[in-house]
Amino acid sequence: VQLQASGGGPVQARGSLRLSCAASGLMFFKYDMGWFRRAPGKEREFVAAITRTGGSTYYADSVKGRFTISRDNGKNTVYLQMNSLKPEDTADYYCATDLAISAQTMAYQFYGMDYWGKGTQVTVSS
Repeated sequence: VQLQASGGGPVQARGSLRLSCAASGLMFFKYDMGWFRRAPGKEREFVAAITRTGGSTYYADSVKGRFTISRDNGKNTVYLQMNSLKPEDTADYYCATDLAISAQTMAYQFYGMDYWGKGTQVTVSS
């Protein structure tokens, strides 16, 4: 299984970025997917999750209303649209999944998830 995140980079505050995570080696349509981040000197934290059909989404309070998670099962890809970015959004962003963990519980059940992609770095300047 491979999860390849991309789309990060430098951006000014109040700007936007769209992250992508391309999955291979798994039946993508069977997996709920999540985005997570780790800021410098901080623990990894939950950002957003989406169910296998895309019918339900979940967000951390810190990004609610600014970030949107979506997926395209035909392209085996999950996205994270990030708007109104703030300096505190600066972090390495990771996508992850586990067949046994639902999107609804990823916020507090992610440490042991089976599959993690390499991060893509987002740097927001003020």
